[in-house]
This record gives sequence, C-alpha cells and structure tokens, in this order.
Amino acid sequence: MGDFLKTERDGPVLTVTMNRPADRNAITDPDQSAEFVALAEELARDRSVRAMVLTGAGKSFCAGGNVKSMKEKTGLFAGSPFDQRTHYRTTVQTIGKALWELEVPVVAAINGHAIGLGLDIALMCDVRVMAEDALVAESYVRLGIIPGGGGAWLLPRVVGLSNASLLTLTGDTIDAPTALRYGLASEVVPTADVLPRAQEIARAIAANPGHATRMAKRLMREGMDQKLPTHLEMAAAYQALSHHTADHAEAIDAFLGKRPPELRDT
Repeated sequence: MGDFLKTERDGPVLTVTMNRPADRNAITDPDQSAEFVALAEELARDRSVRAMVLTGAGKSFCAGGNVKSMKEKTGLFAGSPFDQRTHYRTTVQTIGKALWELEVPVVAAINGHAIGLGLDIALMCDVRVMAEDALVAESYVRLGIIPGGGGAWLLPRVVGLSNASLLTLTGDTIDAPTALRYGLASEVVPTADVLPRAQEIARAIAANPGHATRMAKRLMREGMDQKLPTHLEMAAAYQALSHHTADHAEAIDAFLGKRPPELRDT
C-alpha cells in the first residue's frame, strides 16, 4: 500500500483508514487514487477478507478535493480542459469504480465531515454508520463545478431523486439526523462509538460465508440496473455455485447442530 491508506487486520475484517488528518483526508494527488485501486485489486484476490471498514483519521472522514489546489490549478486541477478531463478519468473516478466493483462488503464509519468526493466515497460503501456530530454535503455546485466522482449517479439511488436534487443543487450541508431520515446513513451513533459500531457490523457480516456475501452484494448492485428476468438468471447461477461450496455444507451442519460455523472461504 502507500502512505494514505492505513490498514489493520482483525481476522476476516479489514479496517482501512484514510490517513492524512492534517488535510482532513482530502484527495490531493494521483497516488491516493492508485492506493484505492490497488486495495480493491488485492481484496478481489484475497477471499479470506470477508468485510471491510472504511474511515478517516482525525476529525474528518474525507473533505473531498483540495480547494487550494483548485484555485492554484495544480495537481489534479492543472492543465487544459482536456488535461483535467484525463486527470478525473484516471484518478478520482477510479476510486468510485474500484469501490463500486469491490465485492467485499464495506461499512463506512463516517467519523466527521464527508464533503464532495468524500461523500461520493461514502456512498460507494454498502452500510454507512455516522457519528452524531458528523456532517455531509454534495457541495460541488458551491464551487461552481459538478459532481465528478459518481455522486450524481449514486446519490439518487440512495436517497431518492427529490432529496438528491435538494442536496446536489443547493450544495447544502446536512447533519447526521437528517442523513438518517434521508436513508443516507444506516445508523447514527455517538462519535466515540462510530468505529467500534462499524467494526461490529463488519464482524456480523464476516460471520457468514464470504462467497455468499460477495455474490449477494454483486446481485444487489447489478440488480439496480437489471430487469427482473435477467436478475433471476444471475441469481440462479450464483445460487447453484453456492450449493457446491464447502462453506455452504458447513453452514448447514452448524445451523442444524446449533453451533457457530467454522468457515474456510471455499
């Protein structure tokens, strides 16, 4: 990995921390995007990881893009319009693609501000636990730009078109109770509890066979854009694969024997 994403393994659960607290974990250079892509590629190969928690160091989850770099036209914001288009496509947009394609279930522990791209990253996660004093915003229009990290595609799917329009077109910041009411947050907890609660949920996910949770996540994500007959064909294929795994047989035996399963990720 690099110096932006810090990882900590606890059995089948991986906790990943965006680790530039001095910059509020803002995304400022291509290496940060590359770390997300590398992480997703590694987890695609490592079937022993059955759940992941994503959080931010310090008081912010992720402050999005670096506004000073925008003003100075440096880093991701340097060059001609064509250069900047290439920068977006090859850096920050790769984060959204990597997290969206990742089959390992991801729980976001939103410990503080999730602004712009930071909110887009949180939206790519499957479950969002939010600190009671955290704030989120799809604030691109406040800077005279548009959502560039995938939020305009996913936010309406998470909170509905009306709420997504309100957030995107005003750029307003909302608090945790409002995020919970919109369905953007899965839970709101005291700030000190946000990471432990996210890890608790991740452990509950990881207690299930990894092949089942990965394929169930894939089914839900593909189902957002599929017709029902196509979805059911995919489900039938995944179900058939599941029935022929050792972990399925072990889960059945454990259920009937009233004991925890001993999973082997096979």
